[in-house]
Amino acid sequence: MTTKQINPILKQVLELGPTLVFFLIYLRIKDDMFTVAGTEYSGFIIAALVFVPILLVAMGILWALTGKLSRMQLFTAFMVIFFGGLTAYFNDERFFKMKTTIVYGVMAGLLGIGLLRGRSYLQYVMEEFLPMRPEGWMIFTRRLTVMFAALAVANELIWRTQSTETWVKLETFAFPAVLFVFLWVQIAGLQRYLIDQPNED
Repeated sequence: MTTKQINPILKQVLELGPTLVFFLIYLRIKDDMFTVAGTEYSGFIIAALVFVPILLVAMGILWALTGKLSRMQLFTAFMVIFFGGLTAYFNDERFFKMKTTIVYGVMAGLLGIGLLRGRSYLQYVMEEFLPMRPEGWMIFTRRLTVMFAALAVANELIWRTQSTETWVKLETFAFPAVLFVFLWVQIAGLQRYLIDQPNED
């Protein structure tokens, strides 16, 4: 299926909206307890479980509109479903919190494996959107590998030492903001490695 272009604002809403909805639901029910099929669940766990179908619906709409989902989106969806299921089955919010660590850790590991093989797997994923010379991709990949590893460690430290509310706020706003700023700074700093694209008439 050919990838179709959609309104960039709508795309951002579909990509970031589910996380924001999770945050708002959590704030509304964080102090409540819910009994489902004889088992009592905290507001956090209910918010996490509601997040799963919201994310899948948003991804389904995005796929229907664009005809494509990135590998990262599919991987994230799998992790959300898997750890959401573990969270519900064991009635333990730690599984959902660990999801973030594992996602960042896996990304760091995959990029690191590529670097050990002298390759940039990041180039394989992003080259279509960011044409750049190989040396630029290797620099970018090394830096992003370190950033993903740092975010994984930060998530572990935060959820193990801070309150659930603090973790939810950082997960919703701080981590994405830090990653966005990091990517923006890197792309701006690697301008000399970019490949100019010929103008199409």
